[in-house]
Amino acid sequence: QLVESGGGLVQAGASLRLSCAASGTIYSSYVLGWFRQEPGKERGFVASVTWRNNKKFYTDSVEGRFTITRDAAKNTVDLQMNSLKAEDTAVYFCAAATTTPWGPINRRSFDYWGQGTQVTVSS
Repeated sequence: QLVESGGGLVQAGASLRLSCAASGTIYSSYVLGWFRQEPGKERGFVASVTWRNNKKFYTDSVEGRFTITRDAAKNTVDLQMNSLKAEDTAVYFCAAATTTPWGPINRRSFDYWGQGTQVTVSS
């Protein structure tokens, strides 16, 4: 089970930190990530991190602004979002992939999903 927290309403340029708590065992083969979805659009990749070696991946539009971190002791994965823009407004979902047959950024690799948390950035 994945439970997100930390969403909210902020002004452009502000920061937010999302957190995802995972219950159960996270094995070294897992990849945990964040996706986001705007109304009427498909859910898109934001960032992911490999549990084994902490390798990180970002979509181009958030590179340099967002940082994904994992805490293996707490079974959490956070998304620090800085310099937020109106176009970052979306529901953000935490996700876990037990294996990654389609790679660590493809939505099809991810087996488990959180319920989502709303992030709204006003311009």
